[in-house]
Amino acid sequence: MKWTRTKRYLPYSAWTAEELLNLQQQAANSNYQFYYHIRPESGLLNDPNGFSFFNNQWHLFYQSFPFGAVHGLKSWFHLVSNDLVHWDRKGLTLKPDSAFDSHGTYSGSAHVIDDKLFLMYTGNVRDKNWTRHPYQNGAWLDKNNHLTKMLHPLFGQPEHTTDHFRDPQLLNINNTYYALLGAQDKDTLTGKIALFRSHDLKKWEDLGYLSFTNNNMGYMIECPNLVFIDGKPTLIFCPQGLNKNITSYDNIYPNVFVIGDTVDLDKSFFSTSQVAPVNLDEGFDVYATQAFNGPDGKAYAISWVGLPDISYPTDKENWAHCLSQVKQLTIKNGQLYQHPVPAMANLRINGRHLSAGNKSHRKVFLMKRSSKHFELKLTIAAQQSGKLHLAADENLTHSLELEFSTTENAFLTVERGRSGISFAENYGTKRSITLPSSKALDLDIFFDNSVCEIFVNNGLNVCTLRVFPKADQNNIILESNRGINYNGTWWNLKKIN
Repeated sequence: MKWTRTKRYLPYSAWTAEELLNLQQQAANSNYQFYYHIRPESGLLNDPNGFSFFNNQWHLFYQSFPFGAVHGLKSWFHLVSNDLVHWDRKGLTLKPDSAFDSHGTYSGSAHVIDDKLFLMYTGNVRDKNWTRHPYQNGAWLDKNNHLTKMLHPLFGQPEHTTDHFRDPQLLNINNTYYALLGAQDKDTLTGKIALFRSHDLKKWEDLGYLSFTNNNMGYMIECPNLVFIDGKPTLIFCPQGLNKNITSYDNIYPNVFVIGDTVDLDKSFFSTSQVAPVNLDEGFDVYATQAFNGPDGKAYAISWVGLPDISYPTDKENWAHCLSQVKQLTIKNGQLYQHPVPAMANLRINGRHLSAGNKSHRKVFLMKRSSKHFELKLTIAAQQSGKLHLAADENLTHSLELEFSTTENAFLTVERGRSGISFAENYGTKRSITLPSSKALDLDIFFDNSVCEIFVNNGLNVCTLRVFPKADQNNIILESNRGINYNGTWWNLKKIN
């Protein structure tokens, strides 16, 4: 199918129910579909939006274009959960049906106000010359899932930014509302975090740009989040065009964080002793992370497992992408840790214990004909070297390869170049993590058919990636020159819906 601009921005009413049903069936029948990750019913999924806790349930939305694996006329798809793992689909809730979001309901956030959930989002509007006019809009969702949009925008584009001005995060601190937005400065064409303040959600004051770094943050910042992790203010954002001498990364665009010391939004000030942003995920496919503080004060985050401007193998099947599992964020000794939420353990069935001392076997089948939706917790002792092959065929011609060393010069390298269908090769097939010298390596690996999330050393590092193995790649193999001292557990994981 040739996706012209006109076709991408057709009104939803121009698509028939039969066309949509066929797309849903095609996605559901894909060999690369998921058991326990949020996926699109059809078409494309991208940024998570509106992550919140309302009416005694967790709420989440995602950007949706239901009619193909392309970026077109966007809406918000709504889900609710009791445990951050099992999600009930409520359908398309925030749709592009007003003069202030006519070309898409773009990303935003949600905040509980009184007995309703307030959604703040960017409305994308294009004029007859295809010039973009971004509006920051509001909508109210009641406890019966009934949505009412505000009749007028909260505010429009400031004079000092270009039309790259989007992705509001709404905060309420000391009974004052603040909105952080991704922006591009008009004069310097550099990425900024814009900051606005309101006392009533009606009149908004422009506080300029948040001061948080002296480094150039590239040409645009997307998806800014301010979250408090164990009392530490932390910024999570996506700087496009960031100089790799500031933060090293291999993906087309990075998703990074900065741990702060203090924050004063009234003065547009965020102080940090961190020299430069750090990659939130060391893998290939994480972007647009959204984080918020739950009613328990804990910080939670979820990400789009996908990247802008990258083609994926399922595009040919007219669907694309998923969301990561929800992760709880903690800070220990000044370092950020990401953990699976406790309810993920409820998906485990048919556990098998795995262990071996320093044996002479060079090739050990940890699991033969494993399911393709599993969790593997594995501890590898210090002074070991070898390779862990996931989604492997028996002769190791194809696999997702995790090479490791727990010696003095310790490292973990993930290689997906021979893991199945190749894609995005221009951005490399390897990602590496430096490990503590001569220490045991703890891995908690979640594999779900075509997505893999690897938690390293209790979540100090996370490596997330898409992978598209062939049908016979269903073994887990440990390979070494002299045998590996390891122990762990493998579980099959149940479907979430």
